[in-house]
Amino acid sequence: MIIVYTPEGGEPEHYDARSLLASEASIVARTIDQTWPQIKEGLPDEDLDAMRGVVWVLKKRHQPTLRFGDFDPGVEEMVTRCDQREITDWVTGAFAIREKEPDVTTEQIVQALREVPAAAVDPAHAEALIKELAEGPKGLAPETGPEAESMSATLTSSESSTSDSSLTSSTSTPTESTA
Repeated sequence: MIIVYTPEGGEPEHYDARSLLASEASIVARTIDQTWPQIKEGLPDEDLDAMRGVVWVLKKRHQPTLRFGDFDPGVEEMVTRCDQREITDWVTGAFAIREKEPDVTTEQIVQALREVPAAAVDPAHAEALIKELAEGPKGLAPETGPEAESMSATLTSSESSTSDSSLTSSTSTPTESTA
């Protein structure tokens, strides 16, 4: 899980929660009075305390004197995004449903995944993966027809879905955390 912190008037900073050391996770847990499993569970739901604690500890790597009380971002300055591995697991898991549920169509899966690119730190990767799996061996059998046209329209509309008003939209270029 990547936390994207964009300070007012600043550039987006990406913080990978999986990069925390056990000692750092313990510091976050003690500081915000939650267990690590609670923190991990709260990140996808954009729990402000969980995001603040993780970003604060990761920022401390380069700013050792940074106090928790001194790091108080605005509620709209932090969002979470899924990294490429999480997106791959999510998308491949959705397409794996076809193996157990033959009545589920590729179009239904693509429709169900329409919000995935907006939840990704790398939307282009998510879009490409969905398209690749939709067109794969169990994807669209016919290259033409109503289902193929609908699939193309669904993928095209999801590719251009980056509304500024969406809590999960991302207009920043993915970068690795340096903190």
